[in-house]
Amino acid sequence: MSRSVRFHEFGGPDVLKIEDVVVPEPGPKEVRLRIRAIGLNRGEVLMRSGKSATKATLPAQLGVEAAGIIEAFGSDVDGLAVGDRVAVIPGDLGRGYYGEVALAPARTLVKIPPNQGWQEAAATWMALGTAWVGLIDIARLSTGQTVLITAASSSAGLAAIQTARKVGAKPVALTRTSAKAAALLEAGAAHVIATEEQDIVTEVARLTGGKGAEVVFDAVGGPAFEKLAEATAIGGLLIPYGRFSSDVTPLPLANVLWKDLTIRGFVLPTAVALDDKLAALKLFIGEGLASGALRPIIARTFPFDEIVAAHRYLETGAQFGKVVVTV
Repeated sequence: MSRSVRFHEFGGPDVLKIEDVVVPEPGPKEVRLRIRAIGLNRGEVLMRSGKSATKATLPAQLGVEAAGIIEAFGSDVDGLAVGDRVAVIPGDLGRGYYGEVALAPARTLVKIPPNQGWQEAAATWMALGTAWVGLIDIARLSTGQTVLITAASSSAGLAAIQTARKVGAKPVALTRTSAKAAALLEAGAAHVIATEEQDIVTEVARLTGGKGAEVVFDAVGGPAFEKLAEATAIGGLLIPYGRFSSDVTPLPLANVLWKDLTIRGFVLPTAVALDDKLAALKLFIGEGLASGALRPIIARTFPFDEIVAAHRYLETGAQFGKVVVTV
């Protein structure tokens, strides 16, 4: 038996319950992990509350990102051994890593570097993987280009700042107020725009000599998407990858037409499902971790028994970086 977090109804953080569950033996291409740390993600709030695009089948278990020790592995698993320290690259949203023990597809695992702890390992791959897919695989971001990054103090936003810096681009961090501006600049942002205090279009025009940003990396959606389109350069690319806003996201059709804009969404598991993209993602992030150009930023950690408090904190949006639960 393993203690795992499940929910039997949709709702607030209090629906999360720690229960004993049976974890089966791993299948041919699976491993069984003894979980040491779990990375929390905003998509899990949507799933728990019943607001995700696909509703979970109840009772359900959350969790797409974790780090732990291999306890057992299936007959078709190569290159891994019992006792290996590994992190999970999010690729199967139905797995559920909120627990002491869980099964994981072997192909989505990566060995943890000796200098990386459990918490950092659990905070690495969703954020940096999301940034890699959006900015490198899709946008082909390059030296000198300007990228607008919304929700810049989120784990994915900070990862996007680092990823842009790694390839020589100029990351412009968008945040609601100037309270986090100094921290964002320290984290690598070239500029910070406080969207409740400054006009996005005016500021981007000033920073780019009137040209606009070549790429927009947007986790928010909602009415502000129109302003982002207005701030995008002719022929630019808008990449929505989240929907923090509960409001409807309009299609800024006039700007899309007149400025020849492209809107391209994605989710990380789609890329992880493809062997070539998974290999390229591992290589880029692995090199970045080794050089120090990429690193997870952790806002706060909670013990496993305080999973409800961890979800409450996640919902505040006050964090700067990743929320991690230790097991």
